[in-house]
Amino acid sequence: MLGVDPGSRQTGYGIIRQRGRSLVVVESGTFRLNARHGLAERLGTLQKAIEALVERHVLHSVGVEDIFSHRNPRSALALGQARGVILGVCGSHGLQVEAYPPASVKQAVVGHGRADKSQIQRMVTVLLALEHEPSTDEADALAVAICHALRARGGIQQRERAK
Repeated sequence: MLGVDPGSRQTGYGIIRQRGRSLVVVESGTFRLNARHGLAERLGTLQKAIEALVERHVLHSVGVEDIFSHRNPRSALALGQARGVILGVCGSHGLQVEAYPPASVKQAVVGHGRADKSQIQRMVTVLLALEHEPSTDEADALAVAICHALRARGGIQQRERAK
């Protein structure tokens, strides 16, 4: 499962898989887009990076953090455009994409929807048994992947009970 924390300057990503009852990191990091470049060039770079990531791994589904209300309309628009690039790449590869509001991601990982970035970093480190605390964007993306995995588990359990 791929989790993505979209941004027009930095986009975090995290790929996890389930091993028994545990979640294990396959790959994670942050795509840092050159702030000196225009938005179109940054989005093109982001598209190539997401394409390469999707082509390197066998993925079945993707969790993406939903857009939250933003104080700066220009920033919100740029964030939406970055998110659109991610959705477009995933869609062109036939991947199922689920969007998660930030509060739901925080709830799934920390236990409440008002967690700050340092709490998310600490919990992601513990839940995934990481040796080092990931950067904030990487931790946010891994948190989205964890939330997505937990929701998928719940969905599987509900379908099995219905049979």
